[in-house]
Amino acid sequence: MGRRCVDDLENIFWQAFSGAQAHLTMGTDRIRRYAPGFPAIIAFADVDNPDFGAIGEFCPPKERFFCAEWRGAAPSGWRVDVEASFCSMAWSGAAPTPDRKPVRLTQVHVPLMAALATQTCPGPFPQRPMDIGEWYGMFEEGRLVAIAGERAHAGRWREVSGVCTLPDFQGRGYARRLTARVVASQLARGLHPFLHVMSSNARALGLYEHMGFAVAREVPLRVVSKA
Repeated sequence: MGRRCVDDLENIFWQAFSGAQAHLTMGTDRIRRYAPGFPAIIAFADVDNPDFGAIGEFCPPKERFFCAEWRGAAPSGWRVDVEASFCSMAWSGAAPTPDRKPVRLTQVHVPLMAALATQTCPGPFPQRPMDIGEWYGMFEEGRLVAIAGERAHAGRWREVSGVCTLPDFQGRGYARRLTARVVASQLARGLHPFLHVMSSNARALGLYEHMGFAVAREVPLRVVSKA
């Protein structure tokens, strides 16, 4: 697997939460979360000393939150439900050829998007996707069967996220084509695409490397909840 150093992808969610996407988050100057309606993600200013005591009032009991970069003992009043890792991948290819098949999604499509995400479990999915970025979809006979969109935004970096396809329509290249459409839009806006893939998902890692992404770093990932 190819690997290159991309230092400014380090702690990318905190970069987003304390910068371009601060208005979509809540918390303090040391720890923040996306606001309700957006993906359940917590980020820390100092990943070695996460200040969970300051975020508790913003996090309902039993809600599960994704946290990147952080290892160590679970803080008082919290538990670690999942321990894993994912790869940050940065775009290193040429601009994709425009594809007319993907449809730019709008607010009217949100219920269809939510239903698709529920069936495919692409990770934390926003209830307000249009407020966090652009989204594109593939339709078959009027049915939304695949989507991809955007999540974190920090400086020049813009994340490709929420890529998912209904099981009956997998293997047709929809994920690749939708990802390419999002990447093309980001490059046209002067942004640098990146995405996250679970370290254990060799198939997805291979797909994205073939498309033009390169693994930048492997990142600890946890799912936590208030005990």
